[in-house]
Amino acid sequence: MKRQVPVYDFSCLGKAIKSARMGRNESRKKVCDEMNLSPRYLANIENNGQHPSLQIFYELVSRYDISVDQYFFPNKSTTKTAERRYLDHLLDEMSDSGLRVLIAAAKEIVESDFGR
Repeated sequence: MKRQVPVYDFSCLGKAIKSARMGRNESRKKVCDEMNLSPRYLANIENNGQHPSLQIFYELVSRYDISVDQYFFPNKSTTKTAERRYLDHLLDEMSDSGLRVLIAAAKEIVESDFGR
């Protein structure tokens, strides 16, 4: 007899993938061409919570640097949110002069009432 297990709701993770893709200004067609996927398959993952294959899942979360801990272990505190990981990614691509400007702005935010 087949073991009864709850089906994982992939819709939140699918939305995170779509949001990350759009945040990078990548069209669904571009991603599908590069990953050799059907646009309908990716649309169903992003919009309908369709379960991707493990390989496609891995490629998508790796491509967009999405931490899956918050989705698989929602009650466990994670060290970084998806937003912080995305910011880390942006910082890695920034020049030293850009980092100096950002550091100054971050200090002002922390010291103001806005940052608290």
